[in-house]
Amino acid sequence: PLWVIVLVEVFLAGVLIWVLMFFRDPARECPVDKNLLLAPADGRITDIDIVEETDFIRASALKIGIFLSIFDAHINRAPCNVIVERITYKKGRYKNAMNPQSGQFNESNDLGLVRTDSPNDRLLVRQISGAVARRIVCEAVEGQKLTGGERFGMIKFGSRTELYMPAGENIRCLVR
Repeated sequence: PLWVIVLVEVFLAGVLIWVLMFFRDPARECPVDKNLLLAPADGRITDIDIVEETDFIRASALKIGIFLSIFDAHINRAPCNVIVERITYKKGRYKNAMNPQSGQFNESNDLGLVRTDSPNDRLLVRQISGAVARRIVCEAVEGQKLTGGERFGMIKFGSRTELYMPAGENIRCLVR
């Protein structure tokens, strides 16, 4: 019947619009203040903690966790002017990325970054897959220079991104 065909077409058009919305890549105007670190992803801040980051920063670090739902833009961006020193992929599970512990056991990709502006801090951006997201895309390569806000990858269909920076007196977290 005609009504079934129309219903299926409306449903498929809705799915197409959602997929196109998911893969959107909005332009960003990033501040040029060299003292700021930009969020590496759009989404909801779920946790802010001081942790021991022993792999790349090798010190106490301020960790900011960002959950990206299926309705957020999933482009990952450089937090400031950096050089990509190391990229480390880790296989893992696909648990709910809203859980702050998912970065420890889910599939992830770590970008070890060194700021090119003073101070030359070491930063870590972790791309984490989720229950729905099963594909991490990272177009950055080791040795590449990225400017603040420059796109370097994405995580498809719901995920988590974490930013680690050295904890200290000169760091002030402006997000809540």
